Amino acid sequence: MAKETLTSMLDYFINERLNQLVLSNPAEKDHLQKVKVRPMLIRGALVFQAEEFTKTQAFHKNLGAQELKSYLSDMLSGAFKQAEVLSELGSATVLVSKKGTMTVKTRKNPLVKMQAGETKLQAEKAALQSGERRIQAGEANGKPEERKAKAGNAKTKPSAASLPSELLEKLQHNRQKRYVIPEGHPVPFLVDLGVQTQDGRIVKSRYDKFRQINRFLEFIEDILPKLDKTRENVIIDFGCGKSYLTFAMYYYLHEMKGYPIRIIGLDLKKDVIGHCGKLAEHYGYDNLKFYHGDIASYEGVDHVDMVVTLHACDTATDYALEKAVRWGAKVILSVPCCQHELNKQMKNDLMEPVLHYGLIKERMAALYTDALRAELLEQQGYRTQILEFIDMEHTPKNILLRAVYEGKPKHNEKEIQQILEFLQIEPTLYQILGKDKNEKADES
Repeated sequence: MAKETLTSMLDYFINERLNQLVLSNPAEKDHLQKVKVRPMLIRGALVFQAEEFTKTQAFHKNLGAQELKSYLSDMLSGAFKQAEVLSELGSATVLVSKKGTMTVKTRKNPLVKMQAGETKLQAEKAALQSGERRIQAGEANGKPEERKAKAGNAKTKPSAASLPSELLEKLQHNRQKRYVIPEGHPVPFLVDLGVQTQDGRIVKSRYDKFRQINRFLEFIEDILPKLDKTRENVIIDFGCGKSYLTFAMYYYLHEMKGYPIRIIGLDLKKDVIGHCGKLAEHYGYDNLKFYHGDIASYEGVDHVDMVVTLHACDTATDYALEKAVRWGAKVILSVPCCQHELNKQMKNDLMEPVLHYGLIKERMAALYTDALRAELLEQQGYRTQILEFIDMEHTPKNILLRAVYEGKPKHNEKEIQQILEFLQIEPTLYQILGKDKNEKADES
């Protein structure tokens, strides 16, 4: 019965009127986390793009209507336990219980009706089917196999010419990249920083910066459930520099999402801090303040909800991470740079044929540094991900550590101790955060 109900629901909603379909609540937490589906036009044909998200990556596949229905049925038969459908025709929710029982609830839009009682979609489908019959009649002299194939393609992928103008515009728009801060929407600080023109167009030479800002905001978007809308959230941004991302974070959280926040930007460059402070006053961002100083010695707050460190050089990142843990930060976003410390320490006879190449040793040292930082944060109860972050001002691709506090410490003391002994290293974060704990575990 549930399968029949699911089939009926998919038949009704999987068409050009679909806005978005989301699969969530995965059965296996280490595999696909979420799937988003939306219709779009590619080469004049209607297709449905399924965007599959793992913890660190996103994959895309384009499907016809029938392919999508089969795909969704399979996904809801084991991989996912929930689906949300939003369409011009209404909405639907699919829930799958632990025992595998499926519940499908639909809410059809009562306004989408024709005078005779049929939906607009039914009328459009009738027109499409009429067009298909004309195509088949015109090709009657062709081979039966060709007629069948062409008719099948017409059914699964209607052409752009068959669609109403408002749908055509929507589907074409779906092919465009959707940014958190959309193009064509002027934002004062982006205009003043030279990223946008007065009418919201992106300055061509600053497009990379615009993409970087939006990518950073996507990381923020993912952790929104960790912030509290009922009280002020305190955010520390160390190494804020010119503050493109600091202003973007304030604009997104406060202006766009309505979160009560206070952001404190810290940097060691006095001239930069002065300039950013004046800009914040100019925009009326009362809860965005900039101060000259180091996060390791900053004592202006007792509790912090989120710590952001962008390009804190070498061991400065370690002191920032340690301070975030001591503050009890719910979220840590860190983009380390200049990981020189382990490069000077690393020694291993077995790896000498590799380590004697300076460039290789430098890159391996940077990777070991950030991997150990992630493991030490896991030890403190943070679920930590290592993600790719595009930064055009420093290196083309950087690593971003995203740590979200879950209160479930990882007991990895022995593994950490083994890698430290193997490489003959003692990173700063290990010394200031977990040395005693790890040594005791090793002794046991």
